[in-house]
Amino acid sequence: MSMTTVLIAEDEPLAAESLADWVRATPGLQLVAVCEDGEEALAQIRALKPALVLTDIQMPGLTGLQVVQALQRDAHQPRIIFTTAYDRHALTAFELHAVDYLLKPFSRERFDEAVAHALREAAPSVADVAQALGAPADAPLTRLLVRDQGKIFPLQVDAIECLRSDNKYTAIASKGRSFLVRLPIADFETRLDPARFLRVQRGCIVNLDFVESMTPDENSQLVVQLRDGTRITANREVSKMLREQSL
Repeated sequence: MSMTTVLIAEDEPLAAESLADWVRATPGLQLVAVCEDGEEALAQIRALKPALVLTDIQMPGLTGLQVVQALQRDAHQPRIIFTTAYDRHALTAFELHAVDYLLKPFSRERFDEAVAHALREAAPSVADVAQALGAPADAPLTRLLVRDQGKIFPLQVDAIECLRSDNKYTAIASKGRSFLVRLPIADFETRLDPARFLRVQRGCIVNLDFVESMTPDENSQLVVQLRDGTRITANREVSKMLREQSL
């Protein structure tokens, strides 16, 4: 069996111990180093060339993101899994760009899931990760990386037809396909171009470029019909706003 070499960069002893134990207990994984700060991690990654790196974001010396940014131009490009305490903005960035992460406190189930995702052929590269997470938090989205059936697909934002919420998840419709992303719809609303995307009701955002017509119903609310035949009733506030904007 070919072994996947793993380096852990984590300054919290209990977290590092848990990760090391799980790596050792997982068939096909081989632990090559555990580092306590970013500078040591960067040096050891370049020396040992692990296939997979699990790195904390906040560490002494260099942060996990700074380590990834430093690796962008290296010939060796390991897969990256970030470990982090709760940070809504960071987690949103990770999910939007299909970057794997472990939220503290870790669970073994999430560890196994993140490792499986990171080792798939289509997982984001170091350059993808650095570019995605280095972008300003309020910069409009232009591209997403979405997962479907074990693969990751680049999806241009202007090709998104609509987004629908499903509790903590959002279903993204594009070109006859639907991709489920582990983010609430509100996190997308703040990053989508408001000139193109409109939240017509609490659980739905539509791309106006794909709207075929808007027709008032018996309650004077506008029924938005997309080119593919999908019909969504806009709420009263949005319906009023759209009528006022019509020429």
